[in-house]
Amino acid sequence: MSGKTGSTWRGQLISPIAVIAGLLAWEISARLFIDPFFLPPVSVIFLGAVELYQKDLLFVHIGVSMARILTGWVLGSLIAIPIGLIVGSFLTAKRIVDPFIHFLRFIPAIALVTLFIVWFGVGELSKILLVMYATSFIVLINTATGVGTIHENKKLAAQTFGANAWDIFLLVTIPAAMPSIYVGMRLALASSFLVIVAVEMLAAESGLGYLIWTSKLYFKIDWMFVGIFLLGFLGLVSDYAWKMIGKHVLGRFVRESANY
Repeated sequence: MSGKTGSTWRGQLISPIAVIAGLLAWEISARLFIDPFFLPPVSVIFLGAVELYQKDLLFVHIGVSMARILTGWVLGSLIAIPIGLIVGSFLTAKRIVDPFIHFLRFIPAIALVTLFIVWFGVGELSKILLVMYATSFIVLINTATGVGTIHENKKLAAQTFGANAWDIFLLVTIPAAMPSIYVGMRLALASSFLVIVAVEMLAAESGLGYLIWTSKLYFKIDWMFVGIFLLGFLGLVSDYAWKMIGKHVLGRFVRESANY
């Protein structure tokens, strides 16, 4: 048992050791072989983060971006999941909605920034709606696909035990589609980060995208890398949190989907 425990701990140490080794390689390469203006060492980027913190800017940008991302992601998913369940369950609904879904999903949210600002103003609403737009199609398609791939034998078995159409929808269709819904929301979370950065670069006065875009005006390459680092770190933390929710809250339905 102790050997198995030791092996588990060694396995868990591989990732942090790899990260530390990568950061050290970056630090050494940036100091010895690369112009620091183009690729600052990790220590310089860290000092840039400290400088932003001292100016009371660091957590402001983090908070604003994460609020936009999570709000748009959650609202977009809440809208997309019921539609996906309906589209996946009813052929007529699928035939009606399909052309619109597959037309709109190929129009990137970034192409709609100006239009959304005209429609909804320059405030938070337009930014959140753009994240919702980008999120909803990913979740909707995954949900509908999950419903469409449910084996008919599951529904027939439920009917054998006296379940009506509503019982089958609640007790068979939704649980069986949960892995697809979960994966769709995970993919949509990454898309939310992508969209909000583009939106903040073009039409915002705060957020990590705004920080990255405006850093070039002051030739603050270290601030630019702070924003980039934070996007990766916050995305990693958000994805890990969603995996933990999958394992410990939705584990009955999505345990295998939450393992990777």
